[in-house]
Amino acid sequence: MFLHVAPPNPLSRQYSRQVNAWVFPLFEQNWRLFAPDPESVNRQISARTMHTARDGRVRVSGWFDLSGVDNSAVRHDVFPSHTAQNMLRRAWSSYLETHGGDDRPRSERALMMQKYLTDIAAARIADHRGGTFESVQLRVITIPIAAPAEGPGPGSSAAAPKSVETRYLPWWKVTSHGN
Repeated sequence: MFLHVAPPNPLSRQYSRQVNAWVFPLFEQNWRLFAPDPESVNRQISARTMHTARDGRVRVSGWFDLSGVDNSAVRHDVFPSHTAQNMLRRAWSSYLETHGGDDRPRSERALMMQKYLTDIAAARIADHRGGTFESVQLRVITIPIAAPAEGPGPGSSAAAPKSVETRYLPWWKVTSHGN
């Protein structure tokens, strides 16, 4: 941690790859805690799995609502953990920051965020559904949150929300689950 938070120096530059691999994404530091950017959309992140049976047939599962699991955990817990509230959301926002719209990783950090997001999905599916699978695909439905109306009077029309967007990510291989 010292090499990560210390001012740049020859030692931190020499070991930056190893330090970053250990620090990110678990100990990432940013200002969002103190100056959050309020969400202007709701995201429903779902995943499905693919398994190739011994006879060669490929089986694809139905979609599993990862966001719904998080939301339920928060709603039904008097003291929900920060992890339950933010792990998936932060993994997705970090994925967007490192991949953009074409789902192509452009750095080691991008590959790490892709693996992190994939691992979260695979672990949650294995915990809730079980079964055997080798690949995971994510679907992200982005639903804009309409601005609140300012009340009656001239010039008080709320901006119309943008349309709903659905994004399908590529199939990603995962460590074999259920075998």
